[in-house]
Amino acid sequence: MSLAMKKLKKYTLTVALLLSSIISFGQQTSIISGKVTTADGKPAQYLSVGLKGKGIGNITNETGFYEIQKVKPGSYILKVSGVGIQNMEKTITVIAGENQTSNFTISETSNQLSDVNISQNKANKYATKKSDYVSKMPLKNLENPQVYTTITKETLADQLIFSVDDATRNATGIQKMWESTSRGGDGGAYYASRGFIVQAKLRNGLAGSVTSRNDAANLESVEIIKGPSATLFGSTLTSYGGLINRVTKKPFEGIGGEVSYSAGSFDFNRVSTDFNFPVDKSNHVYARLNASYNYKGSFQDNVYDRGFFLAPSLAYKANDKLDFTFDAEIANGTNTLKPFVFFYFPVAQLGFDRADQAGVNYNKSFIGDGIKQKYNSTNFFAQANYKFNDNWSSHTNFSSSYSFSNGRGSYFFLVPNSFFNAAAAPGADNLSRADQSTDNSKIYTYEVQQNFNGTFNLGSVKNRVVIGLDYLRQNSDQLFYSINTFDITNKNGNDPNYNNFTETNLAAFYAANANDPNVVFNYPLNYKSNTYSAYASDVINLSEKLIALAALRVDRFDNKGNSNRAGVAPTGAYKQTVFSPKFGLVYQLVKDQLSLFANYQNGFNNINGIDYQGNTFKPEQANQFEGGVKVSAFGDRLTGTVSYYDIKVKDIVRGYNSDPLNPNAQIQDGNKLSKGIEAEIIANPVNGLNIIAGFAYNDNHLQNASPDVEGRRDAYSAAPYSANVWVSYKFSNNALKGFGFGAGGNYASDNKILNSVSQGVFILPAYQVFNASVFYDHQKFRIGAKVDNFTNERYWTGYGTMNPQDLRSFTGSITYKF
Repeated sequence: MSLAMKKLKKYTLTVALLLSSIISFGQQTSIISGKVTTADGKPAQYLSVGLKGKGIGNITNETGFYEIQKVKPGSYILKVSGVGIQNMEKTITVIAGENQTSNFTISETSNQLSDVNISQNKANKYATKKSDYVSKMPLKNLENPQVYTTITKETLADQLIFSVDDATRNATGIQKMWESTSRGGDGGAYYASRGFIVQAKLRNGLAGSVTSRNDAANLESVEIIKGPSATLFGSTLTSYGGLINRVTKKPFEGIGGEVSYSAGSFDFNRVSTDFNFPVDKSNHVYARLNASYNYKGSFQDNVYDRGFFLAPSLAYKANDKLDFTFDAEIANGTNTLKPFVFFYFPVAQLGFDRADQAGVNYNKSFIGDGIKQKYNSTNFFAQANYKFNDNWSSHTNFSSSYSFSNGRGSYFFLVPNSFFNAAAAPGADNLSRADQSTDNSKIYTYEVQQNFNGTFNLGSVKNRVVIGLDYLRQNSDQLFYSINTFDITNKNGNDPNYNNFTETNLAAFYAANANDPNVVFNYPLNYKSNTYSAYASDVINLSEKLIALAALRVDRFDNKGNSNRAGVAPTGAYKQTVFSPKFGLVYQLVKDQLSLFANYQNGFNNINGIDYQGNTFKPEQANQFEGGVKVSAFGDRLTGTVSYYDIKVKDIVRGYNSDPLNPNAQIQDGNKLSKGIEAEIIANPVNGLNIIAGFAYNDNHLQNASPDVEGRRDAYSAAPYSANVWVSYKFSNNALKGFGFGAGGNYASDNKILNSVSQGVFILPAYQVFNASVFYDHQKFRIGAKVDNFTNERYWTGYGTMNPQDLRSFTGSITYKF
């Protein structure tokens, strides 16, 4: 039996014992049930009904019905609560063996209730109406001039998605470019948005990097926030294309949870649990534990990822004004890299210019045993919320983020035949096998953030503000070391020496060449930096339908310089101050249903060095202008956004070729222009039918750039055209109630991953990948199955590289709810 299976059996047994203890803990004798209706007689859906101070309760369903099982005899206070409603309480006496019925009518109407984002579990379950994080204040999407996409937990459940990496396929305009490598510091997956690189570095609006496979066990939703967003989120954790924010599950009043087991193709095995419970009898402290064990192999030999993920959280309500939340995320495991094929030589020498013509064996990893690495990431979070009054509140946040890796990272390079024989015709029959390892690489990120949120009127004008202070520190102790050639082997998959590329042989190669800087290359990233920021944002209701947003950030960056592990004093220290503004307008053509919006957003990037004249570089700036329309109509059954954006990045540093005495001279006058359209629809046209659909087009080119790339599309921008769709249907009546199915897919056009005069143009071909799922959702359990890439499409993604993607795979899952 393999080590993975032994650990899996042990973990499964632990979960089973935990589950049995929970079940035995809850043996009771009576049932309390009833119906909650609105003031106008409609069902009040998805409200919490529970026994006050006892930690047990349930949620009303689509008809307003609730049921609380196994209640001991005694006198209780039955409480109905929910976001945006006036809570109701009623005293009830339970007699052994006698079921009780208790109905409620809340004071809010159905329309008032629908204005509040009570739960994602509404008819249009893939849509959300507001976010607490995009503007650092609770703000409806129709009031927000910024564009964002929210991927809900219902989407993840219906599609059997277990990671952020896979969840992003539901976000319009987002393309994954590079798989997670799990390397400390930069090992998270890379995406492209609006022509720029993005990584998932934020959690609940704070620093929370996970530089391995980003597990979804503790996710409530994933927010894809579009465009330069430095005004409220800074530059270190964001890009000009936007940011990815993970919104996590929170402890709640009551006891409950679920345990899941999933298995599938390529030895996939996963066990996960979500358990919420009260800690004290006074009903002030609640805890929630999310955990998973995940093993995934590959259609390629010697490729796998095995890891554990643990995410405990604790909520403490000190009183009606003060509460605290404490969270952690602990991930560790071992993995091997999927093949990444790089390009050292011009395309003209290769004899082909497309991945589907390259002839690299799709099913081979080209590595032997032991080419692996260990990884670990540990995040801690704390939040204190204090309510001064109904209009003002304070939110104090702390995060500590740590990532670590040690081990190998195999890379490959296409080698032209002319490398061996200068007279050879264009062609490339071989691969150079190489490595980039990390040596106990670590990076620490600390963030302290203080926000004050308030609402006030100036005359008849309503203002909603956030005033914030932020301190971000990064301590990096990373060492990358590499070799460009371990050996050269053929690319067709028939070389009997593939298994020679092992840990034993690679370690021996490094030892034999350790003192030769022409063979072994070291890249130390040892630095410390501090960022001190202050920002303010005001959402102004100029009239009932016209809303303006104005925000400004001042950012002081202090880099202490870079050094190595030999104790050499750091060099290259510098400081920069940046102002980052943001503006927006929203006009609601139809109140709470249809909005026109426009925004100006800013991003920046701190730059070190001097130009050819000795002038110090200034921060690089990105400015976006965007306009469009947002809709939330037909009782929120149709939501969507259509927008056009235009981003200009200025002050890009480039080579200066007019100084013959200094071939390394630089000048800061480059630009990148990126514009495009995005359209996203999330719909629930009839009960049970849910649709996600999106289309995106991005056009960009470099301006005032090196002659090698002048006027060309940036090679790291991903495909210019992309689309996504998912359609699901769930039966809500008759014998098929709870049964559902879904299907969808993703499209990306040809992607130029090389695009220059010197290197030529190399294309990753357009692809269409289709997925499907089927499930049965019961109150006590859920059974599901899915097939990914069911047409068995061979396709590639890449960040300047050619990366083969997963072939067809099947997964089944069963979940017990308690």
